[in-house]
Parts: sequence; C-alpha cells; structure tokens
Amino acid sequence: MAERLKIASQGQGLAIVFIHGWGLNSAVWQPCLLQLVDKFQVITVDLPGFGDNHAYSIQAYTLAELAQQVTKAVAKPALYVGWSLGGLVASQIAITQPEQVLGLVTVASSPQFMARDNWPGIKADVLAMFHQQLAEDTEKTISNFLKIQALGSPSIRQDVKCIRDLVMQRQQPQRQVLDAALQILATAQLSEQLSTIQRPFLRLYGQQDSLVPKQVIPLITALAPQSQSYLFKQASHAPFISHQQEFLTVLEDWIAKQFGTAS
Repeated sequence: MAERLKIASQGQGLAIVFIHGWGLNSAVWQPCLLQLVDKFQVITVDLPGFGDNHAYSIQAYTLAELAQQVTKAVAKPALYVGWSLGGLVASQIAITQPEQVLGLVTVASSPQFMARDNWPGIKADVLAMFHQQLAEDTEKTISNFLKIQALGSPSIRQDVKCIRDLVMQRQQPQRQVLDAALQILATAQLSEQLSTIQRPFLRLYGQQDSLVPKQVIPLITALAPQSQSYLFKQASHAPFISHQQEFLTVLEDWIAKQFGTAS
C-alpha cells in the first residue's frame, strides 16, 4: 500500500484543503478551484477508496482514521473545507488535531447526519435503503443519491449533470468502501465536541437541503456559538455547484476577514 494518500496541489498562498462527500470524489470541486487557484494554494484529496485513492485501503474505515490519513497526506496546517461527509472529516480534524487547522468551513454538513430525538436529519429507513441498494446496484445507488442531493434546487437537472460529469472523470468506489463510509454517516456524533473548536469556523447550508435540513442550523449554532453560518436561498445539498459564484464570494469574503487575504 502507498505510504500516504495522493493529493493534488495548485497555486500559492493560504493552503485550503477541499474534502468531498459520500460516493463522489475531489473532481466535484474543479469548477470552484479554477477561480481560487490564482489566489490560494488549493489542495484536493480523495478519501481512501475514492477517486485517485481508489486502491488505497485502510484497516479500520472510521472517522478518526480518515482524519489521520488526510492530515498525514497534507502535512501542513491548512484551512479545511469539507462538504457533507467531508465536513465530518474536516470537523474531526479540527477537534482532534487543532494544530493542523487554520480554519474550518463545513458545507451542507452536520455533526450528526441521522435524525435522532429532536435532531433533524436523515431518517434511519433512508440509510437502510441505501445500504440495501448498494448490495444490489452500486452505480444506480450513487445515481439516486445525486438526485436526492439536488432535490429542491431550481436547477436540479443541471446540478445533477454537472456533478455526474465531474465525478465520472475518476475511478468509482467499490461497494465495500461506500458501505463503510455510509456507516460513518449513520453513526457519527460530534455535536458535543463542536464547542472545543477554537479556530475560525464557518458553516454553509442550502435552504432546500433534504439531507441536512435548515432546521438543524440553530441547534448547531447553540453547540458552536463561536462559529458563523450562511444559508444559500433555493440551494440544496451542493450550493457550490448550484450557487457557485455566491459560494465563492461568501468563502473569499470570510477568508479575507479571518486571515487578511485579499479576495
């Protein structure tokens, strides 16, 4: 096995690491990176079993291990931007390895994705359905997941096509990896640890997101009062695709305020 995950790095300046979501790969960030590479060092990493790290295996597919593998590959303090599952990984890094984190941005992510008690999120039967579908047809499951991510977006067809065209450029993950990553979404619970994050922390959400519903925003604000949040109107689970220019403006303005980097 390779010693560490492959990463891709472009540009110079503040290092920003982008982490993708479940079932996909780092190619999903390409449209955004084209507009950031002249101002920052942009680093993308495929999680173990995904994209360019398709053949990279780890003994225990856990949130803690993913966080360790990512920081080992990046090997320098950076601003972490994590989408969905990637937001969990980035949050785990900020909680357990704060010396490696200059700042944290989570995109359409939650410290716990599953709906529990009064916590809005993904219903257990939906996760169970995905597990079952994976065993039957991996490609169809990912396709269905893409559609769910874009539900509610006024540009749903374009969003799905854009994401699919981007991620299909890379090797697709095996069912076992998808199952293990799905299990992380089902069991992760970082809520009580969010208050320990002392780095600049920005949370981005989509108003129409069905996977991370907007009702969770005030709950997370209460858990992480030191953080800031922003809601993209009419966006679903991938605001950096459907509202790309607004996403970049919000991100760069926040970076400028936190790090004095010109946008």
